[in-house]
Amino acid sequence: MRISKRIYLPWHNILHFSRISFIFFSSAVFAGGPFASLDSLDTKQINWYNLDPVNDNVQGASVDKAYNEIIQNLAPRKKVVVAIIDGGVDIYHAELEGKIWTNQDEIPGNGTDDDQNGYVDDYHGWNFLGNRDGENIHFENYEYVRIYKQYDSLYKDIKTINELPEAERNTYRYYIASREKYRRERTKYETEKYYIEFFESAWDDAVRTVKVYLDKDTLVPADLVHINTNIDSVRKSVEFLSYVYQNGLTPESIKEYKQNNSNNLNKKLNPDVNYRAILSDDPTDIGDTDYGNNDVKGPSSEHGTFVSGIIAASRDNGTGINGIAENTEIMILRAVPDGDEYDKDIALAILYAVDNGADIINMSFGKGFSPQKKFVDEALQYAGEKNVLVIHSAGNDANDIDETMQYPTKAFSDGTMASNYITVGATTGIPDEFFVADFSNFGRKNVDVFAPGVDIVSLYPEDKYNLASGTSFSGPVVSGVAALVWSYYPELQASEIKDIILQSAARFEKLKVYYPADEGKRNKKTKFRRLSQTGGIVNAYNAMKLAEKVAEEKKVH
Repeated sequence: MRISKRIYLPWHNILHFSRISFIFFSSAVFAGGPFASLDSLDTKQINWYNLDPVNDNVQGASVDKAYNEIIQNLAPRKKVVVAIIDGGVDIYHAELEGKIWTNQDEIPGNGTDDDQNGYVDDYHGWNFLGNRDGENIHFENYEYVRIYKQYDSLYKDIKTINELPEAERNTYRYYIASREKYRRERTKYETEKYYIEFFESAWDDAVRTVKVYLDKDTLVPADLVHINTNIDSVRKSVEFLSYVYQNGLTPESIKEYKQNNSNNLNKKLNPDVNYRAILSDDPTDIGDTDYGNNDVKGPSSEHGTFVSGIIAASRDNGTGINGIAENTEIMILRAVPDGDEYDKDIALAILYAVDNGADIINMSFGKGFSPQKKFVDEALQYAGEKNVLVIHSAGNDANDIDETMQYPTKAFSDGTMASNYITVGATTGIPDEFFVADFSNFGRKNVDVFAPGVDIVSLYPEDKYNLASGTSFSGPVVSGVAALVWSYYPELQASEIKDIILQSAARFEKLKVYYPADEGKRNKKTKFRRLSQTGGIVNAYNAMKLAEKVAEEKKVH
């Protein structure tokens, strides 16, 4: 699924008027938008990921400093192609003009595979979530639901693993883990549905009570200020509504949460729906590739457009935001639905990116089960052989992914590690005890570096903007920095770009931070350097300086 930020909703137990905390996982990472312009957003949030801790007093990625103090004296030597494997991109957004990769060997719209790469009319990339009739997948089951559905009829009556032959036991364990995950998630969202409905009812009752007391047909927050009464029902209603208004909850936001809950229960957690039927393929056969279409936007391009803007939105064009890498093109590969992606689609998207000239692949998605991991491993190994850098967001479960696996991963099944793969966690702009985003995954072995990922402003479809948080957006910061460096030093290899980014990261040896955790549970600290391999934050200025040094040394040798 597209990796997104955890959203925490405070609800009230109206009967006892005590606060409870409820975790809400949402694919809608956006915070209140979209916005037609940036005028309604806090100026401190706009482009902060480009800023420098010394020059701007914000712990961004020092991109502006790199442009102002290094790049202004250099000329780019290569147009870097970044493949965005995501849910689709609005290629017509004004701030992406001139930034969309075009397959020059393909004649658009003629219904012919002109370049004979196996994809008809793939002018800007490919959509692995559609068919030749133009139908597209929007929602999908979570992977654990698919596994549960696949094996339930076979194993549901098994009482003990000892009933099975040795050859089936690993499959049975996989089934049990998936079944337990499925049951936990259904229970969670069913409970959440109850509280949403309870909250809605309480809100309606409170509004009605205060309206009757004031003898008014409408109610605004200011009406509550001067109410002073001993009538218990009115007093509690005023207290409840004051809390609601102060926390920015609106009928629209509750409607959105309710819709998200419904999407989870009735679509992504529904084992009775086969969304992939429209593709008519076998998802366990990597050789079955006769599906897809060239609709790279698809029905849900919000996430991919946001990711693309961080990397490549036009800089200093007098409007909107500044992307990180100016001399960059975006190749769009739609393979991530609202739900969990299929391993086969991801593998084929990686292969497409490599074979069609991508230098960098950005992957802002992840899941906890990977039944065809072999497909993805082989595609990643191929990318490494072809000098393509892969950058992956670490995920938003506040987990140590050294212990709890998040897929895809740089760790291959044979125990080796990909040398061309960077995993990225998320930080805020202030290096204090809350520096690490409360939702970010971490891991001293499996997370390489951190990058800005909280309150990021980027692009939204239809020439709009939005504000969002997640490792989905810290990953593209690193992709942007990698593209920036590579465009000036094209003689470097993917593994060298990776090493430069990691070695040049800004480090905080003594900084102590809270471990990522659910709201209200951040009560344990550690040294920031222990949460990733580098213990650092990506830094474009440092990376450009180090790249120059490495490039000079290569000339000498």
